[in-house]
Amino acid sequence: MLHAVTVLVLVLGVQCGRGEDFYSYTVKDHAGNNVSLEQYRGKVTLVVNVASRCGYTERTYRELKKLHDILSFGGYFSVLAFPCNQFGDQEPQDMPEIIEFIASEFDVEFPIFNKISVIGEHADSAFKMLVEESSVVPDWNFYKYLVDETGHVVKAWGTRVSIEEIFDEVQAAVDKAKQVAKSKDDKSAAPQATDSDVIKDEL
Repeated sequence: MLHAVTVLVLVLGVQCGRGEDFYSYTVKDHAGNNVSLEQYRGKVTLVVNVASRCGYTERTYRELKKLHDILSFGGYFSVLAFPCNQFGDQEPQDMPEIIEFIASEFDVEFPIFNKISVIGEHADSAFKMLVEESSVVPDWNFYKYLVDETGHVVKAWGTRVSIEEIFDEVQAAVDKAKQVAKSKDDKSAAPQATDSDVIKDEL
């Protein structure tokens, strides 16, 4: 009986997209399809709750685009944007309208996911994990959570903190991810000792 309960809990955990770190969750893309965040493991991401009608929309989207364009080269960084209408009713449109607005106004290349809640009873599980791990609760649009290559939050900033102000810290996290990946590559490429090598050493 206990074994059956354990299996049920594990299955429910997978279905709900819950996990031990941010990259072990599953979210919805802008079309409503399931997307595993596991694809970002090994990379650094800046996760942002965005809105189309906020006073910070123009500046922040343009800064996010610039940040992504600069640091995503090489495949170790991405901005991840999650529309949210919980603050000031400033993201009221449906997803097709949101995507059209972002594409026409800012031409961003980073992913825009489905509209979610980031606080409260119905907060998205992945975003809830960011809030719990960082102890930074969003109270407005454009909160920024820096997630390292292991899927854990290393820093979080509020709405008023500009991308320019955090650029060096984000870049440092990306450089670290590159070094970790290079170290793993070097280890995997290192020649393995053979039985004859061991015999020679013993002699």
